Amino acid sequence: QVQLVESGGGLVQAGGSLRLSCAASGSTISLNAMGWYRQAPGKQRELVAAISRGGSTNYADSVKGRFTISRDNAKNIVYLQMNSLKPEDTAVYYCNRDSTYYKGSVWNWGQGTQVTVSS
Repeated sequence: QVQLVESGGGLVQAGGSLRLSCAASGSTISLNAMGWYRQAPGKQRELVAAISRGGSTNYADSVKGRFTISRDNAKNIVYLQMNSLKPEDTAVYYCNRDSTYYKGSVWNWGQGTQVTVSS
């Protein structure tokens, strides 16, 4: 069973930066296309960044140019570097397999990490 543990969230002022980490146990991240998702209160969970097995990346328009997804295969960790944060980035952030690539087949969700951006 795959376990995902997200960390690195917090409270930051608009314009600030955070780096999120996602540690996986029970599977090898490098063999999977991975993604970072977020869910704001009252909204559906959305995929904001993805990285393929080959290292290609894709981003939602709302975060393009500000967020960077990366992967440390040796540590089995996926990162999300978030710069120029905006209040609308406030959400709980999760990592998982790329639901678009795997047509909805993802692992069990972790607890997520809260990101709060103040104006």
